[in-house]
Amino acid sequence: MKNRDQQASRSLISQKWTLLLCIGSFCAGLLFTNRMWTVSDSKLITRPTSIESEGLKLVSEGCNLRKSLQMKNVKRDPKQIFTEVSKTHQAIQTLDKTISSLEMELAAARSMQESIVNGSPISEENTRSSTERKKYLMVVGVNTAFSSRKRRDSVRATWMPQGEKRKKLEEEKGIIMRFVIGHSATVGGILDRAIEAEDRKHGDFLRLDHVEGYLELSAKTKTYFATAVTMWDAEFYIKVDDDVHVNIATLGHTLVRHRKKKRVYIGCMKSGPVLAQKGVRYHEPEYWKFGESGNKYFRHATGQLYGISKDLATYISLNQHVLHKYANEDVSLGSWFIGLDVEHIDDRRLCCGTPPDCEWKAQAGNICVASFDWTCSGICRSVDRIKEVHRRCGEGENAVWSAKF
Repeated sequence: MKNRDQQASRSLISQKWTLLLCIGSFCAGLLFTNRMWTVSDSKLITRPTSIESEGLKLVSEGCNLRKSLQMKNVKRDPKQIFTEVSKTHQAIQTLDKTISSLEMELAAARSMQESIVNGSPISEENTRSSTERKKYLMVVGVNTAFSSRKRRDSVRATWMPQGEKRKKLEEEKGIIMRFVIGHSATVGGILDRAIEAEDRKHGDFLRLDHVEGYLELSAKTKTYFATAVTMWDAEFYIKVDDDVHVNIATLGHTLVRHRKKKRVYIGCMKSGPVLAQKGVRYHEPEYWKFGESGNKYFRHATGQLYGISKDLATYISLNQHVLHKYANEDVSLGSWFIGLDVEHIDDRRLCCGTPPDCEWKAQAGNICVASFDWTCSGICRSVDRIKEVHRRCGEGENAVWSAKF
């Protein structure tokens, strides 16, 4: 019994100590845990670094700046906004003109380089820098052939001044006039020698690096514009056939009304049928490109007389190696401007009929620029009749000398 009482008292003591020890451990753990949370919080709540301070400052300033800009935009005068927009537009226009000028200088440089490489003669006009080149109103290229000597003489006797008058026309009125022709398939042959002799007598030819031929008119037209724009700095470049009557002063007055426009294509616009049948005149071998049978061409100027502005002549010069040539030269020229920002000007005074049509219009005060017969694609029997057309429909010999362009 005594042993049992001793064991019971010991187990009671050990249970008390165990309970006290547990309570003490719990209190100690609670104290330790609170201390750790305090240390952790103190470490987390630290002062921002200098970089973080700058970042917060920028964010704060950005917000304030945004608010201030919004306030300024609200208070800005609409007139000031319009003025700034106008200044921006003027700056863009100036840049556009600068780019256009650089493109034209590049075209001239390329032409001179090709002339040197190909061994072609370089005219005195080509050797001048772009800043020294004389400015002209227009270059009139009269398309002619080896067999058209009598036509050329009839033109010289009517509407194309010769000798000192032609030089005076260039210097005082800024009008260049030349017969345009290439060379024969046999370079230096009898045909070429005949043109050279005629040129020595009159000095009114523009010789092209081109082989003459009826089926090569598209190539000749392209070469003419590419050559003329590098030789003379003009506002307009005109192509006319040698069996058409032209009033030069009236042509000049017509062109100056469009001189402020950058890309002008002027003529009598038409849209004839695409002829797929072989053997007929004006047959188009590539008729299938224009759609179904019976379709018409896009609008383009009739080939007797048309003109383009300097920018378009420069465009032809820069891209002459990739411009496609169709069978008809007037169609080819019109196709080169499809897709470009070009203003087509349809002026019916550039395609009047021969007397009495042009005569009636002249009497009514509406003088024609050009006269010809549609049935002949020029003046029928022009060598015999052009003097009569000039007498009845001409603007007067002094018209060009009194004109101010």
